[in-house]
Amino acid sequence: MSDSDSCCRCCTSFILTSGLSVLFIWLSLRASLPTCYIQQIYLPALNKTNSGDNNLTKNTTLFFQIKLDNKNKDKGVYYDALNLTIYYRSNQTLPIANATLPAFHRGPNKKHYWSQLITTYGIPWDEAIRSASNTSGAVFRVGLETAVRFKISFFKTKRHRLAVGADVAMNDMGTKIRKKDVKLSSSPPSPLLRRRMDLVLWTVILFYFFM
Repeated sequence: MSDSDSCCRCCTSFILTSGLSVLFIWLSLRASLPTCYIQQIYLPALNKTNSGDNNLTKNTTLFFQIKLDNKNKDKGVYYDALNLTIYYRSNQTLPIANATLPAFHRGPNKKHYWSQLITTYGIPWDEAIRSASNTSGAVFRVGLETAVRFKISFFKTKRHRLAVGADVAMNDMGTKIRKKDVKLSSSPPSPLLRRRMDLVLWTVILFYFFM
């Protein structure tokens, strides 16, 4: 075997090994944003069983339970403060409640449940009660905003904005019509976030091979 053939084989082997190593590192570092769900939401003032109560619309509280699911099996998540805003109707022109959860951390493949009772304001009760009695229900928009950092190996990524929301139709029992959890999603998913994540990952990979 000539020296040129041997050199060619070594170069080919090096390129294949390097390519596979880069692919493995890229896949191991790539992270997915947490998934958010509305598990429960209850507005007592819409509950028709309380219709005989003269204080019906004086109970302006709203109860909710949100689930945040970090599905990354080997990457922890640092959440900034979570800001929840609820609107009457899906056009987001009439905010009726808000809540904030302080910053916290969750480990790989961990869930976090956020439950709270909050006070609403500015709901047109007569209209909302009529809508809740219809098949389509009274529609509310739930929006959630925060920023997250991922802990990958021994470093943390930069902050990445997480802004998601969903329409929730509520019936005349004051609960959501859909029995299953309602997923909060971005509309549309931001390509900028993915590009930024890829830039961070490729920077780490280049640093690993050339430093």
